[in-house]
Amino acid sequence: MKHDTGAVLFTINLQSLATFYERVVDMRVLHTEDDHLRLEAGSFRLTVHQIPERYAKNITIKTPPVVREATAIKLAFRVKDIAKAREIAAQLGGQIYSADHEWQHDGSTICDGYDSDGNVFQLWQ
Repeated sequence: MKHDTGAVLFTINLQSLATFYERVVDMRVLHTEDDHLRLEAGSFRLTVHQIPERYAKNITIKTPPVVREATAIKLAFRVKDIAKAREIAAQLGGQIYSADHEWQHDGSTICDGYDSDGNVFQLWQ
């Protein structure tokens, strides 16, 4: 499949962050190497990349993670069922905010959440 758009997320938890997006957003693994995984959903490709050890040794991800709300970007993904994604995210160390935080726009239901590293993202159905 041709990928028209994509993003790269850097992490110290390569496999767990890739699994988070694979399961929550229903992405499939396209390619795996020692230091990164490529996932896809439709024409979107997400590369999850391991931060090199020389930098990673100074980074700690807490449980639950500290939510990184003060960033200049927020990834957004379409899902079939936000409620189901909410359950899966909770099992994998992230969170999709409760249904009372959902809103409607252009015929879609939208809700924010954060992944197992604390990166904020948005879902819509």
